[in-house]
Amino acid sequence: MTTHLKALNEQVIVITGASSGIGLATAQAAASQGAKLVLAARSEEALTQIVDDISAEGGDAMYIVADVGDRQQVERIASAALQRFGRIDTWVNDAGGSIYGRLDEVSEQDSRRLFDTNFWGVVNGSLVALPHLKKQGGALINVGSEVSDAVIPLQGMYAASKHAVKGFTDALRVEIEELDKAPVSITLIQPTAVNTPFPQHAKNYMDQEPKLPDPQIDPIKVAEAILHAATEPSRDIKVGTMSVINTTMSKILPSVAEKMASKYASKQQYDEPPRDPDGALYIPGGEGKVYGSGGRLHH
Repeated sequence: MTTHLKALNEQVIVITGASSGIGLATAQAAASQGAKLVLAARSEEALTQIVDDISAEGGDAMYIVADVGDRQQVERIASAALQRFGRIDTWVNDAGGSIYGRLDEVSEQDSRRLFDTNFWGVVNGSLVALPHLKKQGGALINVGSEVSDAVIPLQGMYAASKHAVKGFTDALRVEIEELDKAPVSITLIQPTAVNTPFPQHAKNYMDQEPKLPDPQIDPIKVAEAILHAATEPSRDIKVGTMSVINTTMSKILPSVAEKMASKYASKQQYDEPPRDPDGALYIPGGEGKVYGSGGRLHH
């Protein structure tokens, strides 16, 4: 069945990971187009400011402090949305983090924590959202990565978590859209490297400050892709030229893609010592910034 999705100014949209980066860019763009917003993240300070800013511009937003790795906290997001707005039209699973380090160096505890957020956060959000989206039709949007298909060294567990997100999202789409014929559009967003505070929020095992490999795209481009998926049923959207190249190469010429990926080992650090090696893996990191800070030596 064809899923009809509402215009943004008629939607109630839930966004996880809304305190910085892509989630925040999406919240700002959706608010400016008249959507009602329920924003979730771990950082209350950032969320308070973001909601105040949106309200000052005439938007309608609320926030819930939640760790998406905990199913009960995700249930609270849905309850709050229903209590305030009576329905959910689009749910965006954006919360995510990373770890910079070799796979044989990263502790199992850290790897599991990353999966709690990146994978289980998407599972929790999806399964909590679906009963509500099925009622009147809607969009479930999961933010994967180009490394849902490709891989990158020094962020191996991140790549593994994003592969898992793709596997889960694709299987869910078959069950919900094909078997159930439910009026829900399920989309995987696959951005290339995006200029957000992502590296600063990552746990870092390296002896240098982490960075994202260039070229990096503007988070607004990813926000636009997410909001497109909220209004037009889409299976998956690759954002950025490098995402198209890297995902295609990994499918048709995997051994060449792996040789290309190895060149990214040296492109993921600034020539300076780590500033905050613990990052935001276990503590809230969102500080209300859309864009990354970059290295002190490279602006």
